[in-house]
Formats: sequence, C-alpha cells, structure tokens
Amino acid sequence: MKELNLTQGSVPKVLLQFAVPFLIANVLQALYGGADLFVVGQYDDSASVAAVAIGSQVMQTITGIILGITTGTTVLIAIATGAKDDKKVAFTIGSSVWLFSIIGVLLTLVMVFFHGRIAELMHTPIEAMADTKSYILVCSAGISFIVGYNVVCGILRGLGDSRTPLYFVALACVINIVLDFILVGYFHLGATGAAVATITAQGVSFVISLWFLYRHGFHFEFTRKDIRLNRNLAKKVMTLGAPIALQDALINISFLIITVIVNQMGVIASASLGVVEKIIVFAMLPPMAISSAVATMTAQNYGAGLIQRMNRCLASGIGIALVFGVSVCVYSQFLPETLTAFFTKDAAVVSMAAEYLRGYSIDCIIVSFVFCINSYFSGQGNSLFPMIHSLIATFLFRIPLSYWFSQIDSSSLFIMGFAPPVSTVVSLLICIWYLRYTRKKVYLKGTMMPAMSN
Repeated sequence: MKELNLTQGSVPKVLLQFAVPFLIANVLQALYGGADLFVVGQYDDSASVAAVAIGSQVMQTITGIILGITTGTTVLIAIATGAKDDKKVAFTIGSSVWLFSIIGVLLTLVMVFFHGRIAELMHTPIEAMADTKSYILVCSAGISFIVGYNVVCGILRGLGDSRTPLYFVALACVINIVLDFILVGYFHLGATGAAVATITAQGVSFVISLWFLYRHGFHFEFTRKDIRLNRNLAKKVMTLGAPIALQDALINISFLIITVIVNQMGVIASASLGVVEKIIVFAMLPPMAISSAVATMTAQNYGAGLIQRMNRCLASGIGIALVFGVSVCVYSQFLPETLTAFFTKDAAVVSMAAEYLRGYSIDCIIVSFVFCINSYFSGQGNSLFPMIHSLIATFLFRIPLSYWFSQIDSSSLFIMGFAPPVSTVVSLLICIWYLRYTRKKVYLKGTMMPAMSN
C-alpha cells in the first residue's frame, strides 16, 4: 500500500493528490445504487423504479451510520499517525475490529426484522410496496459486508492511503453492473435482482480487502494480540464517530421524511424525487471527497501540531470543492433534462425531475463551504458542532420548507427544490460564526480536543 505523508509538501497539491482516489472511489461506490436505478429503469416500470429509489434511500441511511462511526476510527488513526504513535495506531485498529463486528450484527438483526415496517412507514406507493420490502430485506442481509468494507477503507485512509480502497471499489462496481444486467435485464428479477447484485458486489469487495491486509500487512508491528476490545479506544471511536453517525442518520431520515411527503403526491413524483436524489448523490461526490480528505489531512497535522497548515488545508479544500459545485449548478440550470433522462425513459418523470433539479442544484455550491468546515472540526476531534448545526438546518428549515412548498404547488416539484439550498445557507451562517469564535483558541492553544486526548 502507498501511504502519503499529509504533514509535508504543498497543501493544495497534497490535498488534491489524496482526494482524487477518494473521489473516484466515491463515484464508483455511488454507481452501486445508480446502476440499480438505471438498469431497473431500462427494463421495468415506474413502480420498480420507485421501489429501488425508496429502498436505496433506506440503505443509504444505514450506510451513513456506518460511515459516520468509521470516521472515528479514521480520525484517531490519522492523529496517531501524525504524532508518529504506531502503538496507538495498532490498538485503534484492533479495537475497531471488535467494535464494528458488534455493530454489524446489531444493524443486520434490526433491519432484517423490521424491513417490512420500515417500507410501510415510508408511505411507499401500493404499486411499489412488495418490491420495496424485498429490496430492503436483501440489502439488510448483507449489512456486515458494508460494515467490514468501510472499516478496512477507513483504516487505510487514516494511514494516508486513499488509493488502495479505490481498487476494491472498482472491482465491486464492475461486478455490480454485470450482475444488474444479468439478474434484472436477463432474468427479469426487478428490484430484488438489483439488491442481490449490490450485496454480492460488496461482499466480494470486503473479502478481497481482507485478503489484501493479510497479504501486505502494515508498515508497523501489528499482531493478533492487538485485536482486542480496548474500552478506552472504543469509547473514543464512538465519542468522535457517534455524532457524525447520528448526524448522517438524522439527515438521511429527513430525506426519508421528504420522500414520504412526495410519495403522497403520486408515483410520478415519487420516481422523480428518486431520480434527482441519485443525480445529487453524484453531484455531491466531489465536495464530499474533498471534505473527507480535509478531515484526514487536518487530523494528521493536528496530531503533528501544525496548526497553520491545518488552516491552509481548509482554505484549499473550499476552493477546490467550489470548482465542482459551480459547474454542476450551472449545467443543471440549462440542461437538466439531459441528466434526469439518463435514469428513466418515462417522459413525465424526466420533466418533473428536471424542475426539481433546477432548484436543488444551487445546494451544490453552498455545501462546498459547509462540508469542508465540518471536516475541519471533525479532524480536530470536534464532531459535535457539525452535528448540531446540521440538525438545526435540517429539522427547523429543510423539512418544514419542503412540506410548505409542496402545499403551495402539489403539481410540481420546482418550488420544493429550493428547500435544500435555503437550509444549507442557515448551516453556513452558523459555521462562519463558530469558525470565527473558535479559530483564535486553536491558534493560541493548539491543544487536543477532549475526545482525542490521552
């Protein structure tokens, strides 16, 4: 494996070098759900498209929880790496293996037993109910693969290796797309076939990643004795990761609530929402990749005590993310149908989705700031603030505005599209205030956050 030293060299160059594999890996990973929706849209009706859209939204919530908690592992490893504390890195990896094994089992049991009830709570259109339940059940059975894969990738990225996880995702993506066409296109298994393809691909990726770690090992001593549950380190992982997981979970739940609101507008609106959410997932990947790189780079420099370099990392991250955000927004204003038509042939869905995308795409610009600022604080061990301001913006602004806008015009999603950017502006204003409030303390003290301290 090739690890980057994130505490040396040109900040923009190193950040971009570390972020590019992140971005490509995230794009390929997003193709899991995107491929499902695309293939089902080519071979099945709107009900099947709605089933995959709703089911993948549920699984995205679960994946968000997993990714949030694994961020705790990534940041702890990055800080210890920056401080050149190999012993702590080994202990963190060992504790994470046990911790996430438990989490994987618990999440699987909960989702398998309650998949049907979850589909019903989503107010899934009756035409799509059976397929939605099937999609969620199959994906839930493979949650352990999702957990295992993300833990391995989190460990590697914390060490400064963002390239190796890319290879795992590329393999899984190819397998998923091939199986989608076989199971959905040839055997006509619909949403269930798409779910089987996704979970099989992730399972293979996880097994290959384990084999890689066993074969290549680490640059420091790591033995079976290190694989034990250290309560102190597990607590630190959860202290940092839980707020991020809760934030992602509640925000994804807010997406589910918005889905419920739109589902009551009919199957065309439901399918349109699903199409736009898939487009936005891809549009958000560049700022997400940049912000993830900012978090890891901030953590390593924080561990090394390089405060000025941390701040340059934040500024560089925002600048790079804006290039992508502005590009997506401008394109979506003039040619939205070229994007929405990619996922479905239904003319009504293409048109309604294009209206929604015009407003929603403005959010791509604003999140370039918010994502990077969130990662800047998370990299220092402060994941509580990003959670608080995100929940304020989501539950006090985004959801109420979405409902209100849906009542203003129930025949179109155009006005609803402005709810996300308005709520993100609220987040940005809070971030700017908090950044100015805390920056002086970081400059003067440069001390470790409580969650990261020894």
